[in-house]
Amino acid sequence: MALDMKIIAIETSCDETGVAVLEISGGFKAPRIKILSNIVASQVKIHAPFGGVVPNLAKREHQKNLPLIFKKALKEARLSLKNPRIDLIAVTSGPGLEPALWVGINFAQELAKKYNKPLLGINHLEGHIFSIFLEKNRKSTKHEARSTKRDFGFRISNFEFPAIALLVSGGHTELVLSKKPLEYKVIGQTLDDAAGEAFDKVARLLGLGYPGGPAIGVMAEKKLKLKHDIKSATAQFISSNDKVKLPRPMINSKDYNFSFSGLKTAVLYKLKELEQKMRTSSHDREYLVSAMVKEFQQAVIDVLISKTMRVAKEYKAKTVILGGGVAANKELRKQLQQKMPFNCDSRYVINLLMPEMEFTGDNAAMIALAAYFRWLKNKKPRRGGALKADGNLKLT
Repeated sequence: MALDMKIIAIETSCDETGVAVLEISGGFKAPRIKILSNIVASQVKIHAPFGGVVPNLAKREHQKNLPLIFKKALKEARLSLKNPRIDLIAVTSGPGLEPALWVGINFAQELAKKYNKPLLGINHLEGHIFSIFLEKNRKSTKHEARSTKRDFGFRISNFEFPAIALLVSGGHTELVLSKKPLEYKVIGQTLDDAAGEAFDKVARLLGLGYPGGPAIGVMAEKKLKLKHDIKSATAQFISSNDKVKLPRPMINSKDYNFSFSGLKTAVLYKLKELEQKMRTSSHDREYLVSAMVKEFQQAVIDVLISKTMRVAKEYKAKTVILGGGVAANKELRKQLQQKMPFNCDSRYVINLLMPEMEFTGDNAAMIALAAYFRWLKNKKPRRGGALKADGNLKLT
């Protein structure tokens, strides 16, 4: 089986249409990755008025964008539309929004028939796990930069098993144990809202817009200095009494599951309580909302990190992976880095691996990379065969 492959990948699991072309070689031991193209079309502006993703709108946009993006990806990769010299086609088959997934699957199946190439369905979550291995080559000179700017390498030297993956996005919050390559066991997961979903709902509740994660991140960082608001009753009340305090759901539970739906409700009640007590002006409310989102964000981070550190210690993990859209949250990244690497029992140190910002969101490059290793493990491909969209596809 060839170790050198050129792969076209398609990602349409939610509200971002992605097509990528990767050239990968070296196999498991010394993989070398070159991203020839990685195009992502966002639908944020379309879904923003609704405060969340509307499945049928997402489907329509994927249908409109996918053929255009595919042509653009091939052109950037310098491949012929009529007969691209590729070895494999990969597509996200789940989990995600099934109407959106079907668009990508149907398109990929047509390509597989047209080009007579094998087709692999890839788990979107596995793609997020593999996204942490995409690292930009920063050693190139100015003269070399143009030709090597999309040349990436596997951080294989920092990766050891067992590994724990914290996957956090708008649809998923999971802790996954991996003791061998491409083998997974879900140790904990959300019982209701995912962390990213909670960010969206709280942002909508506070009128901060969509998507909620970036909006809350910006608001939480906003510097409303007490010295500039010394006459503000709200500022004095919050700072002196520490009244903006929210619960940390399930942080002390014996299992590794999560629950964030109640946290959104706690934000609503706490906001109403403080507004009534302080009769806030518009300026004071801005201060209050800033303090509220900072506390909400910290509550989520505290639970995520606490559970991750506990499960890593229990399973004696040598590597911890952060993946998914919420992996772009600056505070989560910073505080995870502060907590790890840490000694579990003084015999080893845990390595923390996080994706670069470019690869935290949904993209097809991570799907192509996952497909390469699935191919090497002899997963049977389909030549134009039928794949099925599975909105609840599990990692196994």
